[in-house]
Amino acid sequence: MSRRTGQQGPGQSENRKTIWNTEEVPEGSEFDDTWDPREQPEYEILFKQCVGTEDVFFGMSRKDPSTACCEDIVIKIKLPGAKYSDITLDIQDKVLDLRTPKKKLLLHLPYRVDSKNGKARFLSEEETLEVTLRVSRMFDFINFA
Repeated sequence: MSRRTGQQGPGQSENRKTIWNTEEVPEGSEFDDTWDPREQPEYEILFKQCVGTEDVFFGMSRKDPSTACCEDIVIKIKLPGAKYSDITLDIQDKVLDLRTPKKKLLLHLPYRVDSKNGKARFLSEEETLEVTLRVSRMFDFINFA
């Protein structure tokens, strides 16, 4: 049995004090804080689909009402008592992180999204934050355009 020293095998990091590689850590785990006493706000996830007359009346495309054919994810988050200036929102490809002085939401998204081109608006009358994110998926026999 021989032991090599000074050489690194595949998958070993250059820094020997590192416990794991950054590729091994799931996205969004850096936000996970179980000791944070803030409560989670109520939220709703909706899926949005762009359809035209050729889809509705003629069925010319292969779209159906399932989430597999939706282009956008809309997340509505109830934030009673919050102001627009209190909201901190961070969006990554698979994670939404929202924080206010009284509420905290770490949401793992059902699909990968385009984190650079989302839209958010705060509806102050309803005390709701509405976040719209474009789903970033591979093209397949349904999503070909």
